[in-house]
Amino acid sequence: MKKIIVILSVILLWTYSLSLSAAMVKPEVKPRHLTVILDWFMNPDHAPLFVAKWQGFFAAQGLDVEWINPTDPADPPKWVAAGKADIAITYEPKFLIAQKQGLPLVWLATLVATPLDCMITLQDSGIHSIQDFKGKRIGYSSGDVDGVMLTRVLKQAGLTEKDVTLINIHYNLTQPLLAHQVDVVTGAMRNFEPNEIVLAGQEPKLFYVEDYEIPNYEELIFVTSKKEAGDPALAKFTTALQQGTAYLLNHPEESWQAFAKAYPELNNELNRRAWFETLSHFARRPTAYDAKAYQQMRLFLQQQGLL
Repeated sequence: MKKIIVILSVILLWTYSLSLSAAMVKPEVKPRHLTVILDWFMNPDHAPLFVAKWQGFFAAQGLDVEWINPTDPADPPKWVAAGKADIAITYEPKFLIAQKQGLPLVWLATLVATPLDCMITLQDSGIHSIQDFKGKRIGYSSGDVDGVMLTRVLKQAGLTEKDVTLINIHYNLTQPLLAHQVDVVTGAMRNFEPNEIVLAGQEPKLFYVEDYEIPNYEELIFVTSKKEAGDPALAKFTTALQQGTAYLLNHPEESWQAFAKAYPELNNELNRRAWFETLSHFARRPTAYDAKAYQQMRLFLQQQGLL
């Protein structure tokens, strides 16, 4: 009888130990999937996003982040507003216009904290100031924000759009300038198009929009929908993003090599130069929101008739 009791006790103890062990083993948690729609195809402007994924910072936050390229740069805010993506990368002025148009969007974080927009001519063009734009052909790709910025710049020199010839060259800014089809291009990115011109054997001359009473603004930002703004996964996303930015700035060459390997089609001298020239423009604190600066840009857009 005693043997039976001992055996039963052992069985009960073993069963209890198994149940206790099972209770202590946490079930595997599936990573939360987040979709980010880029402003354009993946390029050095998105370096912190790439580094955060490459270094496992998103994974450490329990996130599986996927990014997709839009077919149209105007699509990202619309996709987020329609629930087709969790996060979108867009431009601060376009975000403010989208908000005014009724899209339920909110700012989430900053990617590129300073303007990249500029106007470019060639050093041998004879154009030395904005006053020299008079009578010249100006190529542009976008007529809304770029258009009002050009109007403001011309105004500082006592000119209007009637004093220049505007030519829509879409998104191919460099070649028409090199081919002398236009004298100036507006809406160029100072980390890309000037390098293209240099690599083509010419010397660019840049005019920076913020030098002409245009408020300082954030070139690229992350936005999400109002409905999802309180999702804890978004806070985890921005935490990993800041870690990615810090790692990128501490290890720029290593990060470039990883990017070039992941995107061999972008492994060229143009993108290598853009990679290192963009470093100083990335937001060190992506979640730091400058309400005063945003209000100044709203006021500017309102004065130009876009809001």
